[in-house]
Amino acid sequence: MAHAHGHGHEHGHQHGHAGRAGDRRRLVIVLALSSTYMFAEAAGGLVTGSLALLADAGHLLSDVASLVLGLFAVWAAQRPATAQRTYGHTRIEILAALVQGVALVAVALMIAIEAIERLGNGGAVDGRGMMFVASGALLVNSIGMLVLSAGRKDSINIRGVWLHVASDALGSLGVIAAGFCIWMFGWLWADPAVSMVISALVLFAAWQLIRDAVDILMEGAPGHLDVGEIRTALSGLGGVESLHDLHVWTIGNAEVSLSTHLVAPVEGDHPALLARVRALLQDDFGIHHTTVQIEVAAATAADEQCAGACDEPAGAATPALQET
Repeated sequence: MAHAHGHGHEHGHQHGHAGRAGDRRRLVIVLALSSTYMFAEAAGGLVTGSLALLADAGHLLSDVASLVLGLFAVWAAQRPATAQRTYGHTRIEILAALVQGVALVAVALMIAIEAIERLGNGGAVDGRGMMFVASGALLVNSIGMLVLSAGRKDSINIRGVWLHVASDALGSLGVIAAGFCIWMFGWLWADPAVSMVISALVLFAAWQLIRDAVDILMEGAPGHLDVGEIRTALSGLGGVESLHDLHVWTIGNAEVSLSTHLVAPVEGDHPALLARVRALLQDDFGIHHTTVQIEVAAATAADEQCAGACDEPAGAATPALQET
């Protein structure tokens, strides 16, 4: 075959060992805070008779489970690649995020069911006690959000944990409001009503997390990138006559990959074209892991006529231009 192929490979480890070490430290700190206060809030819910506090404590329990799962995922993702898993184990973090999302849905449904039952059969609730305990939970969750915020942009695993903690913080605000209403006005319905709001917040966080994790596992294009814009930019480069088989996907977290075939003239400077393609993808789109194959225009037309019937002779070598 009269092809000339060029492959540009650039591996960017945007969230490598240093990033995961930071993630591990953040998760350990928040795990210690959440697990400690979880027991205090559960005790407070039993003492005050507040379903909202017990729901918030249950949400904290899901936070603790999410943190443990997140720590496992960070550890597993650092394992080296193998002959069978050539991309390594980074998608374990994506699977962990998916499990966290499903767990959030389960927690939300349990809270909603209990709240509906409580609406028709309310009991005595200590509003002031609710406010005091929920204020402590809000403080703990706020600290947890602050600790995790630095890592949530680069890791869907950390973002999943952050969403757990953030929705719990909003729930704590709701419990404080319900406690105030019960203390000042005797509105006992505020307790199960706030529990329903907490349930809705948890479901919203779960939907976002599940959607993003499934998008990555289905190898969809990252939401922050416009594939049409990438196609237009590549087509506009000098020396590119056309392109096909453009694929953009995420391996794990922020590790975006791209592969495509570019059709170029026979007399073109293919190594220089590869360098321009790599610079464009890195500088304009932040894509560092690229595989670009350059096909000579005349040979491409001949291949289309061949329609797969022409086989290369055994042992024939395909000319290639490599950039790493």
